[in-house]
Amino acid sequence: MLDIKRIREQPDLVKKAMQNKGEADTSVVDTLLDLDEKWRQSVKKADELRNESKQTARQIGELKKAGEHDKAQKVMDETARMKQELKELEQTERSLLQERDEYLLQVPNIADESVPVGHSEDENEVVHTWGEVSDISTGKPHWELDIEGGRLDFERGAKVTASGFPFYVGKIARLQRTLINYFIDVAAQKGYQELQVPFLVNEDSARGTGQIPDKEDMMYEVQRDGFYAIPTSEVPVTNFHRDEILKKEELPVKYVCHSPCWRREAGSYGKDVKGLNRLHQFDKVELVKMVPPETSYDELESLRQDAEYLLEQLKLPYRTLLMCTGDMGFTQSKKYDMEVWSPAQQRWLEVSSCSNFEDYQARRMKLRYKNDEGKTTFLHTLNGSGLALPRVMAALLEHYQTEDGRIKVPDVLQERMGSEYL
Repeated sequence: MLDIKRIREQPDLVKKAMQNKGEADTSVVDTLLDLDEKWRQSVKKADELRNESKQTARQIGELKKAGEHDKAQKVMDETARMKQELKELEQTERSLLQERDEYLLQVPNIADESVPVGHSEDENEVVHTWGEVSDISTGKPHWELDIEGGRLDFERGAKVTASGFPFYVGKIARLQRTLINYFIDVAAQKGYQELQVPFLVNEDSARGTGQIPDKEDMMYEVQRDGFYAIPTSEVPVTNFHRDEILKKEELPVKYVCHSPCWRREAGSYGKDVKGLNRLHQFDKVELVKMVPPETSYDELESLRQDAEYLLEQLKLPYRTLLMCTGDMGFTQSKKYDMEVWSPAQQRWLEVSSCSNFEDYQARRMKLRYKNDEGKTTFLHTLNGSGLALPRVMAALLEHYQTEDGRIKVPDVLQERMGSEYL
């Protein structure tokens, strides 16, 4: 969430930033500031009454010592009245603060100045391309491939669960496992520490990274126990240090994590759902960083390069987009998307998003560190897909299919797979 001081001092900037992110109704800022002012007045009044009560209480002993018991009793009665009034004020104070903070959670992050202002994906900027892209459709789309000893089984997945929950069988399952291990090993070589995480999180964790309130409809909920199935391992990994104060010498903190991810994808039915293009359950390797504020944008560029490196090693043509304000999400301050080219589908497939959240998540999670001056301040958090498996798999199967119907294994994976072809 944003710093309330910033909203007090720059309400127009916050409203403009909301509009840039597609939030037409900015009245939440006015409501928030009104509650904040009432809370501050309540705090001020309570402080004044607390001081007055202390001063009045001091008179009681003096009056009793002087033998003025009637006056002492009146002062005691007045002190009791003040205590009751103070109790009511403190309750009002807590109630106002809770209500104010609920509105504070509804204000999106402010985009960095380097982010283009726009309201649709058409206004994203292509900042980097790699590899050759042909405008001539070649080969079969991945869902039509007949691979000896391996397959993607969508029908049985729909039988067992529902559409969007496929089985990976035989050599295809092995290829996916090989990719996951490769991605993790490369990240580990770059200084990321591996984590294995819970796949269910509580409401505080979902709120900490910004899934609540914003993306409730995207998550599967275990209502009986109050848990959510993770939409990305960003949620448990970033919450790993929630409510902690890290030491400066521990930074930057860098984690890599593989997990299944679950997304309801509400509102996306009928949109690009063929094959592996859009699933409800999929695997992803996530990269997460927790860094000092002054280095976070350099760390974002490094994070982006870590994701791009994997695509280049797999020899998959890709492009990197700088997302505009209206296409970057509620919580991000800056975001890059990497998309691979599908030669059979003649379209770009998103395989990674790399984002800087500045201190937006850290404020929600009370994730802090002691800086060089010994002052406790909020960290900046970043995360990126390194990489999301389904569309990487789709692109590999389409790029590496041969005329005789086999799938060539990318050079970088052949030793791990123990073969040149699937």
